[in-house]
Amino acid sequence: MPMPRLGRPTIALYNSYDPKNFREAHRRALARAGPLALAFDLNLATFGFPFPRELGTPQEIADWVATTTSIGEHGGFLKELTAKGRFQTFDYPHRGFPPQLGEVVLTTRKPDPGKKRDVDEVVAMLAKGQSVMILFGLGPKGAPKEVFEMTRHHMDITPGGFSLETCTAMGAVAGVIAYKLKGYYQNVLS
Repeated sequence: MPMPRLGRPTIALYNSYDPKNFREAHRRALARAGPLALAFDLNLATFGFPFPRELGTPQEIADWVATTTSIGEHGGFLKELTAKGRFQTFDYPHRGFPPQLGEVVLTTRKPDPGKKRDVDEVVAMLAKGQSVMILFGLGPKGAPKEVFEMTRHHMDITPGGFSLETCTAMGAVAGVIAYKLKGYYQNVLS
């Protein structure tokens, strides 16, 4: 029996901190997301990160982050992910997110009731071959209002609106999705 073609999950980091200056919070989130993406077979994308102008490619960014952090084997996991072509950077979206990254699912502790999806629904999208971009807003208030409005799906990874620090939420989402997809594979093969 042939293996089903699953959609590609992507962790996406939306910069809600500072649009002009690259800060330690940007570096830490990126350095932590790289190993998660590599470990759980996800892609990684950033939106609106104010990378230094001299860094023009994802590989240059990954190499630079690796010189400035001890997280993720001194940035080695982010470099490995990038070498596999699984790290991309984008400007802020003005009319919507890049469609090649899949259906956007905003992570939030306060999902719009009409847009609320649980993790099983997101895994079902992936199981049906739909790529999914799981969006995390960086900053003390998460994603801004316009991002809430432009996304069709919202997901709270906790059972009831608990506020998680961004990197904790990224780990929870990546782990749960990988675990549930593994269960999906096992069911298909049995």
